[in-house]
Amino acid sequence: MSRYTLTVAILSAVVLALAILSLAAGPAGISVVQGLSDMLHGRETIAATIIGQIRLPRMILALLIGETLGLSGAALQGLVRNPLADPGVLGISGCGALGAVLVFYTGVSAVWAPALPLAALSGAGLATLLLLALTRGGTLVLVLAGAALGSMSAALLALTLNLVPSPYASYEIMHWLMGSLSRASLHDVLIATPGLLIGSALLFSTGRSLDALTLGEDVAQTMGFPLRAVQWRVVLGTALAVGSGVAVAGGIGFVGLVMPHLLRPLAGARPSRLLLPSALGGAALLLAADLFVRLPVSGAELQLGVVTSLIGTPVFFWQVWRLRGRPV
Repeated sequence: MSRYTLTVAILSAVVLALAILSLAAGPAGISVVQGLSDMLHGRETIAATIIGQIRLPRMILALLIGETLGLSGAALQGLVRNPLADPGVLGISGCGALGAVLVFYTGVSAVWAPALPLAALSGAGLATLLLLALTRGGTLVLVLAGAALGSMSAALLALTLNLVPSPYASYEIMHWLMGSLSRASLHDVLIATPGLLIGSALLFSTGRSLDALTLGEDVAQTMGFPLRAVQWRVVLGTALAVGSGVAVAGGIGFVGLVMPHLLRPLAGARPSRLLLPSALGGAALLLAADLFVRLPVSGAELQLGVVTSLIGTPVFFWQVWRLRGRPV
């Protein structure tokens, strides 16, 4: 068995174990097997209600959002050939959150539910397009552009919060922006799953194209991989994945930055071989982080986005340290 196959097998087993733990974790002492059995047989028991309406949606969203964040990070790093590329670091998640908050603030989402994911998708897509237009500028230009996008979205979010008439609404928006799955529901799963799955499929389809791009854009085009088509698939896939996740879970960052770097020594440097391990690793990381925030550390549950940021920030600094002195 090759090291790559072994890595994928271990990650798959870890994801499965964490998913089961996610269904079992909680103050209510219920049997997961009994709850799932009651659900499948249509029995309206307490176990079926807790599993089906609270824990199962939370587990599904943690798995899918983590998977797409890890996958989009690996795809972006392969496309722009830059180890600092990540939806959160480059401001893509922040712009997606801005779009979602605007429709939430204006009340459009209350009238038309699809407006929330569509606004998040639009914000994430516009941010990704702008960054792709600047990728020829090197590492410094890309990071500065991402910082500018992040600052702009943060400033506009602060302005929106300042204009919110109700303090309770401001608290709700701030709580949502820090990222959380504590209120995940089946409705959220239905809203986010189509975009997450389609975005994942688009990103997975770019594997061979990203491998060709490592040889240079001209070589890739002579091999039959047009750069513009590859860029559009990555843009659309990232926008769908990140926007759908932001729409239901708020801001969760650094997953796409952390997993490719941790798994590259095991899976190899080729982008196509890194996509699947990064997706599995992202799912495992978010499932584990969501289990951690449920621990009775304090009176209130920790925010999921805070935990992933605390994990990812040291990795980001480590990458900046490694890039010091290199031409930009």
